[in-house]
Amino acid sequence: MPDTPKPSDLPHAAAPPHVAAVPADAGEGRGRTALADGVVEKIAGMAAREVPGIHALGSGLSRTFGAMRDRVPGGRASISRGIKAEVGERQTAIDIALVVQYGVVIPELAAAVRRNIIAAVERMTGLEVVEVNIAVNDVHLPDEPDEEEGEEPASSGGRSRVQ
Repeated sequence: MPDTPKPSDLPHAAAPPHVAAVPADAGEGRGRTALADGVVEKIAGMAAREVPGIHALGSGLSRTFGAMRDRVPGGRASISRGIKAEVGERQTAIDIALVVQYGVVIPELAAAVRRNIIAAVERMTGLEVVEVNIAVNDVHLPDEPDEEEGEEPASSGGRSRVQ
């Protein structure tokens, strides 16, 4: 029976540059888990959308291109629009661009978005979120048409609409 190679003797495939290899749990020691930047971006996008007061994610230009892409047959909305993540072996940093509803207190909204993103990303990936940088690019006024859908927004009855 031939000798079984030790794990240290086996070649390890390097992850592509946009994918981070995350160490397995401390007690495991039996491999690595690779996380693409897009995984963290999607988790962050979902977490941000859960916070009341967010009208849309992304800058005006990215929302315009995204809306056109969404209208193409077979196209679908991008959960990670307006979000950029840098993923390392144990940590991640996230940048997010927002459009907020008129009337929300922006510092409170930013703190809530930051908390929600950090909690979701750390829980789901095991990565430490070292920073969440938030850029508020616009305020959506109640009488403005919804630029992503090309129609008037529905009345929210005083509550913020989350997309």
